[in-house]
Amino acid sequence: MTYSRFYSTRRTPQSEPIPGKDMAQNNAGGYAFPVDDWDRLTRFCILGAEGGTYYVNEQELTVRNAEAVRRCIQEDGLRVVEKIIEISDAGRAPKNEPALFALAMCASPDFADVSTRKMALESLSKVARIGTHLFHFAEYAKSFRGWGRALSSAVAHWYNDLSPQALAYQVLKYQSRDGWSHRDLLRLSHPKPETDAHNSIYNWVVSGSIESSYSPDFDQIAAFESLKANPSEKHAVDLIQKYRLTREMIPTELLNSAEVWEALLSDMPMHAMVRNLGKMTSINLLRPMSDAAGHVIGQLRNEDRVIKSRLHPLSILVAMRTYAQGKGVRGSLTWDANADIVDALDDCFYLSFGNVNQIGQKIMLALDVSGSMAWQNVAGMPITPREASAAMSLVTARTETQRMIMAFCHKLVPLSISPRQRLDDVMRATYNLSFGGTDCALPMLYAIQNKIGVDLFVVYTDNETWAGSIHPVQALREYRQRSGIGAKLVVVGMTSSGFSIADPNDGGCLDCVGFDTATPNLIADFAKGF
Repeated sequence: MTYSRFYSTRRTPQSEPIPGKDMAQNNAGGYAFPVDDWDRLTRFCILGAEGGTYYVNEQELTVRNAEAVRRCIQEDGLRVVEKIIEISDAGRAPKNEPALFALAMCASPDFADVSTRKMALESLSKVARIGTHLFHFAEYAKSFRGWGRALSSAVAHWYNDLSPQALAYQVLKYQSRDGWSHRDLLRLSHPKPETDAHNSIYNWVVSGSIESSYSPDFDQIAAFESLKANPSEKHAVDLIQKYRLTREMIPTELLNSAEVWEALLSDMPMHAMVRNLGKMTSINLLRPMSDAAGHVIGQLRNEDRVIKSRLHPLSILVAMRTYAQGKGVRGSLTWDANADIVDALDDCFYLSFGNVNQIGQKIMLALDVSGSMAWQNVAGMPITPREASAAMSLVTARTETQRMIMAFCHKLVPLSISPRQRLDDVMRATYNLSFGGTDCALPMLYAIQNKIGVDLFVVYTDNETWAGSIHPVQALREYRQRSGIGAKLVVVGMTSSGFSIADPNDGGCLDCVGFDTATPNLIADFAKGF
């Protein structure tokens, strides 16, 4: 008897749901498994909805995700706040705006009960860690609720809970955003000063006047005012060195001075340093073998500094690609990239994930290179899911000795890239690949056809699969039966859509979020059965 003839009838094309499975039509017209609202909350807080996807525009995607957040709040608002804090505090997301948006929903009477609103507002400083975050939250909160007593109290506590030195730094470095300024928020929140220094700083923010006598905590603001009155290069260098002024505190006319930038560099926060590599190179500060370039390279390769900075891998990836190409996304600034700094950014990318555990199994890393993966950006940053997935797959591949890296759309091909290649080279390798319809079953079918032993399939995709004659989970089941290997499937979602090719009822399937800094070790733990 030819049993395979009967087995083949169990195949279902991706344009139809698998009988007996809870599936829904995805944005591309194929059928996939809908992720639950809690998974969607996590995806949104990490990947956001900025830029939309190939099939769904930004507004519609934001609304869909907001509705999922709302349902989670109604089910268990305190758990939502805890999840927001967990993701934001650990630096798992490329941008903090989605977490702030969700926190503002938790603080709104239209969505949350009293205990959830109370916890959300009491947790404001845990999610809004800098002035820019506070401005974002204020704008989101304004759209969800009025400016009541509870919100005023939360904002007042945000200011009062800062030390005078930290308060001065925040009001100078992050002066305004989203149409909000510290003057606006202080006038609305009316914080009662905890110290004389707080009072002096609040008065300066609101009125612009410096008191004749003040605490030394006020020195940075006095230095800022002094530099405005006397914007000379020598004066700027002296004040930067003495009072640790940042770039935002320096008059614009001095920001083409290599001496000023060199003074800034000695205490420059990691985020600012990475963001300004092009500028510092353009003024010849980061020339090869210079002390300044050596300082930058040392910082980028300092694992403790990278982890503590919460510098997200995606931010590093974007910075490396931008810096290596010698021009910014906007503006006319150009520079000749220092190759040693590009190499250090490559190392920094891997350090930003922390210590990634080795899996020690046979792994196939499969990258979706279909048209939808090359159209939109990840988390509103100038890099596509196709490029990002190629880079992220190497985080796992770098630790493994038995791995294959494949690319697929309507067909599957081996990718001739090595985990030891530099990331900008790897991303370029994905640029010119042909693309068409998406068939996420191809990695498993390829392994069946070529009799390849695979313990773990890791598929990087936007889950908009539709073109295949068999669903990915059916291909996985068929691979297990034909090979005798209990292979597992990890699906790394690169957009915040509401779908996954991973069957939630299959214990050998895992759905996780692309560019979550926790993902590489989550994959390793899942593969080893922890």
